[in-house]
Amino acid sequence: MTLNELSLHTAREFTKTYGRPPRWLAAAPGRVNVIGEHTDYNDGFVLPMAIERYTVVAAAPGGDGASKVQLRSTAGAGAVSLDLAHPIKPAPKGAWSNYPVGVIAGFLARGEKLAGFDALIHSTVPLGGGLSSSAALEVSTATLLEAMTGRKLDPVDKALLCQKAEHEYAGMPCGIMDQFISVMGRENHLLLLDCRSRKPELVPMTDPSMALLIINTNVKHELTGGEYAQRRAQCEQAAKTLGVPSLRDATADMLDHAHGRMEPTVFRRARHVISEIERTLHAAEGVRASN
Repeated sequence: MTLNELSLHTAREFTKTYGRPPRWLAAAPGRVNVIGEHTDYNDGFVLPMAIERYTVVAAAPGGDGASKVQLRSTAGAGAVSLDLAHPIKPAPKGAWSNYPVGVIAGFLARGEKLAGFDALIHSTVPLGGGLSSSAALEVSTATLLEAMTGRKLDPVDKALLCQKAEHEYAGMPCGIMDQFISVMGRENHLLLLDCRSRKPELVPMTDPSMALLIINTNVKHELTGGEYAQRRAQCEQAAKTLGVPSLRDATADMLDHAHGRMEPTVFRRARHVISEIERTLHAAEGVRASN
């Protein structure tokens, strides 16, 4: 479905669920990373692009008290209720609701005033497929809250608010790439993101002879498992051994000279990141030049 068709479908499902039409609709895309893997939390560069799969949230003022929030998903994961008059706490780790609830809590922590509302979430971003369904859920929720409050956030602040929700509520120490591309992605562009300065740069990809295919391998992953956190810790260990703030500041020569002071796995992690940062910059140059 196109985004317009998807929005109409979600609005109809909201009406079926709550017995009245929604007042607000908000959407955010999933993403694929063209190149720049495990570089974002090392202060490097990434080159993602938004895709034509979305999470849409339909909402209307609450029908159950001025401070009550009810969240439902068309995936049938059950309803989640919040009372904005009381402190908001995360659900047990792994609960889908922690992503939107963390964004709501972040809005309140900024001093924003929220009234109760009912919401229905519908997504065409595959879960566990590496297309950042969690960031699409967070950013669509933040976009909904912007519409409800009339308070437009700076795009960088919005992305960071969503990242903080994932850290503190979902328990996932993610980098900044997923939220930034979901907020800032544009049609026919890649996004070169400097993860240290947080400066985004749109890179046109308008050559009609070039297409990018996204293939579903049917391999599932779960970022809230231990392997991502382990790799992040290994990169931090490598940076410490090299005496640099992050692997962004390291060079291949520095790494070669420190080979004997690193465990083989830590060395390989660092070698990948240092060389991947360079490859990502070259890739952006190539896309700009239609090479």
